[in-house]
Amino acid sequence: MQPVNTRPVGDAGAAGKEVFVPRGGPQALRRRGGPGAADSGTPSSARSAAGRLSTFREDVGHAAAETYLVTGLAFTLLRYLGWLLLFLFKAVTEHILYRLDLYMPRDRSKSSPVVAFVTGGAWIIGYKAWGALLGRRLAERGIIVACIDYRNFPQGTISDMVADASEGISFICNNAASYGGDPNQIYLMGQSAGAHIAACALVEQAQKESSGEQISWNVAQIKAYFGLSGGYNIQNLVNHFHERGLYRSIFLSIMEGEESLPRFSPEIVTKKLSAEAVALLPQIILLHGTEDDSIPSSASETFADVLKQASGKVKLQLYEGKTHTDVFIQDPLRGGKDQLVDDVVSVIHADDAIAWEKDASTPIPERLVYEWQIKLARQISPF
Repeated sequence: MQPVNTRPVGDAGAAGKEVFVPRGGPQALRRRGGPGAADSGTPSSARSAAGRLSTFREDVGHAAAETYLVTGLAFTLLRYLGWLLLFLFKAVTEHILYRLDLYMPRDRSKSSPVVAFVTGGAWIIGYKAWGALLGRRLAERGIIVACIDYRNFPQGTISDMVADASEGISFICNNAASYGGDPNQIYLMGQSAGAHIAACALVEQAQKESSGEQISWNVAQIKAYFGLSGGYNIQNLVNHFHERGLYRSIFLSIMEGEESLPRFSPEIVTKKLSAEAVALLPQIILLHGTEDDSIPSSASETFADVLKQASGKVKLQLYEGKTHTDVFIQDPLRGGKDQLVDDVVSVIHADDAIAWEKDASTPIPERLVYEWQIKLARQISPF
């Protein structure tokens, strides 16, 4: 795993920290600053609200521009030059560093719970900055959020993505205390494709542990897994994705061929897990909107049923009338009560009475964009 961006992130005093962790290990850890970087993550009190919003929008805009350019190049190669040049594209981008963004609470007087977050992006446009809204909101509640980056297709395929995510989880588990995190309160969360990737990493880790393989982190370090709008049986989703525009040939290339679909379907893998491996899994909390057209909520419902049949610890939370991105993007942008954040925090702070009291006094988030902008984005968004 390699970085963590250091930028002020608003009233909560949260900051994205860009920590570069060479693949040689955390012993080579160093920090990189930049315009507006802060070593403590606490913004200047003189900074205006308008300035804060402007900086946040610029950060997200920059992230979107980077992702758009890389994805555009990939599909241009696919369309005009054929698959051969994708290997060249992968080779010339192999040097890119993968990053870890940290969103830090203002109060550093005691160690904080940590959420390791794997962002979505259809396995093609995933980027750590997509977790910025969640990171800001949870940091306001005294929770550190570490957004993990991973290779996208065509730079990598699903096994690379799972490996990158697992490497990021390992770094967080083994270094949380260095950033003020509580190593006994680490949670794993993923959204959309990120929920799938994170679930793959978690189940794979349980398999390795139960069979005695060498590992760099263990499942017992994860208190709970939150899967938001994820697909866990991708064998059943190939046709659905094809109809939605993620064409079969591309998706099967991402998943390393049709024969690999069962291996990278946590639902199918769970059915074959030993009782010992299932017992290692933490509580699984599946969150899904009932009006999700990108990945139907039935994907989470079926996975929950399989986990229950295997005697796993699972909870299913459906958000009535919500789409694939409503609870993750649109609702936080609107400000006000954030149901997703409340649900996540209720689990993390379940045994912390002091944190519950602080949650009750947390200011209600302000609206970040106009409603017409949200409606326009919904019309344009492929999700």
